[in-house]
Amino acid sequence: MGRADEAPAVAAGDGGPVIGRAPTPAQLRAFAAGARRDRRRLVVGALIHDPAGRIFVQRRSLRRALYPGCWDVVGGHAEAGEGVAEALAREVREETGWTLAALEEVVEILDWEAGGEAKREIDLLVTVEGELERPRLEAGKHTAARWLPADELPLLLERRDPDDVFIHDIVARAFVALKARG
Repeated sequence: MGRADEAPAVAAGDGGPVIGRAPTPAQLRAFAAGARRDRRRLVVGALIHDPAGRIFVQRRSLRRALYPGCWDVVGGHAEAGEGVAEALAREVREETGWTLAALEEVVEILDWEAGGEAKREIDLLVTVEGELERPRLEAGKHTAARWLPADELPLLLERRDPDDVFIHDIVARAFVALKARG
């Protein structure tokens, strides 16, 4: 799927979040605690959607170590002491200038590794507040941004290896979840 050594991160019945459902604060705490327990760095992804059903994506700068020049969703590593919601709120603010408004359903949960570092990732549909047509991109990290409609999903494969479909696939699942709402 594009991330090295991927595996499901949370087993059924462990009290953590469930794909396809909005997580409770207790489930998010359990997820973050599980990452710490398993010595994995917590990674969060925000699949920001707008009232038109589009997903916000941004192009990583060519200077980025991971996935340079590729389209990506908002997110990153949690800082020391941060939980999932706090890390999502900070990443949204840093990368767009917007304010996290609501956490919605979980789209993906996985363990992966990059550069010898073990990671545990959770990606959620979210809504934000702010000037949605005027994101403030994080200087040096992103070079472009746009609201992606479902019919332009193949854009996310640009500049990626043929087997690197992770971002494409989680955004596709986010579109399915949004469409199921009606």
